[in-house]
Amino acid sequence: MQAPRFWEWQAGSRRVPLLLLSPFSWLYAAIGMWRQRRRPWCAPVPVLCCGNLTVGGTGKTTVALDLGRRLVARNHRVVFLTRGYGGNIRQVTRVQVGRHTARDVGDEALLLATVAPCYAGADRAQAARLAIADGADCLLMDDGLQNPGLRRDFSLVVVDGYQGFGNGCVLPAGPLREPVATGLSRAQALLMIGADRTGLLHALPSVLPCHHAMLQQDGTALPPHCPVVAFAGIGRPSKFFDGLRQSGVNVQHTVAFADHHPYRPAELAQLLKTAHDMKARLVTTPKDFVRLPADFQARVTPVGVSLRWADPQAPERLLDAWLRGAGR
Repeated sequence: MQAPRFWEWQAGSRRVPLLLLSPFSWLYAAIGMWRQRRRPWCAPVPVLCCGNLTVGGTGKTTVALDLGRRLVARNHRVVFLTRGYGGNIRQVTRVQVGRHTARDVGDEALLLATVAPCYAGADRAQAARLAIADGADCLLMDDGLQNPGLRRDFSLVVVDGYQGFGNGCVLPAGPLREPVATGLSRAQALLMIGADRTGLLHALPSVLPCHHAMLQQDGTALPPHCPVVAFAGIGRPSKFFDGLRQSGVNVQHTVAFADHHPYRPAELAQLLKTAHDMKARLVTTPKDFVRLPADFQARVTPVGVSLRWADPQAPERLLDAWLRGAGR
């Protein structure tokens, strides 16, 4: 599904949908607040959550990967916890690259498992127990800010600077999973990725530490001046396309799909035809790449992205604050 236009922060005159959907938003927010009253399980190891307040892609998986690599470099036995969105397996499962596919555990879980062990499943407390039994000395949650099952020692809210908090309304009238004030009250820091296009930083609590970072495209896998046809099924495909152009990639054509889109044979055949007609190479994101059939992957170049912090020492200080303040 594509996000409706009236979810955007400059909705302007599109007030009728907001008025019609407001009662449902109030109900959604009330249910969320009721769920937060559940008593969480307290893990005996530090737990950090990279979450967000909106639906759609903010870059939280990229942030989780970045922090996970830093913890591995510190010789921590970090384990990722993720819901496994888009996967068919319902029980909590340790992700095994090469055995599991995106259809089993979701695309994000496969990416996380390339850096450190990863458990996928909706029951975060059960996933945490299994991870600790597996030797984890700290847990890193990709998403889960609204999940009340596991106590978090540190919650980092990730925000896309281009979209901000959208029109400021809770689902279905807007993109928010919960009211901004409610979500930020459980956060210890905020990370904005990209420029603050919506000006939301001026409205944030002054006591909440705010960090900044940019996404940096890795175009080294492509020959210089190579024409490409780019396709993506992520929260905001234009972010990927713009990043390619800014890194100097010769983007001839782009094709956008919905987030976590399951690619059909006819769509893949059309992508191949477009690239052939344009004498271009097919490129996509790593998240999309793991959702492609194995025989099609050989015809596509995945172009990854890394996180470039405005203050290079900020993530290390953030990890220090989390590990020191875990209260154990």
